[in-house]
Amino acid sequence: MKSNRVYRIALFDGDGIGPEIMAPTRSILDMVAERIGRKLEFDSLPAGARHYAETGESLPASSIAAARDADAILLSAMGLPNIRKKDGTEITPQIDLRFALGLYAGVRPVKLYAGQPTPLADPRVFETDFVLIRESTEGLFAHMHEGQVVDNSYATETLRITRATSEKLFDFAFRLAQRRAVKRGIPGRVTCVDKANVFRSFWFFRSIFEERAKAFPDIAADSAYVDAFAMWMVQKPWEFDVVVTENMFGDILSDLGAGIMGSLGLAPSADIGDENAVFQPCHGSAPDIAGKGIANPLAMFLSASLMLDWLAGEHDDAALGEGAAIIDDAVSAVIREGTILTGDLGGTANTKQMSDAVMSRVAA
Repeated sequence: MKSNRVYRIALFDGDGIGPEIMAPTRSILDMVAERIGRKLEFDSLPAGARHYAETGESLPASSIAAARDADAILLSAMGLPNIRKKDGTEITPQIDLRFALGLYAGVRPVKLYAGQPTPLADPRVFETDFVLIRESTEGLFAHMHEGQVVDNSYATETLRITRATSEKLFDFAFRLAQRRAVKRGIPGRVTCVDKANVFRSFWFFRSIFEERAKAFPDIAADSAYVDAFAMWMVQKPWEFDVVVTENMFGDILSDLGAGIMGSLGLAPSADIGDENAVFQPCHGSAPDIAGKGIANPLAMFLSASLMLDWLAGEHDDAALGEGAAIIDDAVSAVIREGTILTGDLGGTANTKQMSDAVMSRVAA
């Protein structure tokens, strides 16, 4: 299984609990790389709220350039509520990266593991395994720095949806459904979530979805209004496969998915474009617990697993896919056993104890 291929990974340690969960993630990736006979080279890059406070820059041009040249980007939680720009908004280099690198497909898996705490009582919830694809560069985020408050009387924001990005987004969703169908041995399905009954922009969005669906006749395609779909996510989340939606809707629904999973501490994510991809946990920097050593690192570990799986597909390297499975299986085993869990999952373990539990299974 030895290979001369070296994969260069750009790292952003982040703010708050970010460095605390990145350190064990890097150790796990080193262990996995050794097991599968691959080499990962890490390049830690400056960015974030602390960096902004010290330098006046939240995401240096040199960091963007280095990230663009890397094979993949692994990013921990960023931003701090007490460090803001002059306009009052928080520091969000993770969003800036999406725009700088054209990362239009936000991938948010919603998957429950056996033994995982969840607020839903129906036993079928453990069959839940779908992926939410959030368009990440348009929608209500397209002009996020251009909103206006006029005469202290009203405020406006502009929503933007383009055909070019929507077509790439939908094609990405259908291709993902095809890969999942092969892997899971069941028919693939893509659901478009919108508000096409009220807004012309979302009717445009849905019409493009229906056009692109014709190019993938092997995959079932349907649509749902976002309010109804939010209800169905709670009532029957196990029924969905791949779900694709606009930026703001995806932002909200992905956190609902994390709620179904029991904690944002189990929610990984990816933002993928034509040439680059960023992988990061869905949760924030949690400054209230930073430095206490009690943060849940699992979402960070699962984001690293997503990264390896994406690299496997991009470089036709099955060994990286095996590495992704090693991490996923290790996390699954720890959750299933339920003896070592952090506070957000109902346990008392600290970050090191949780990390060590996963590492012991990675090493097995």
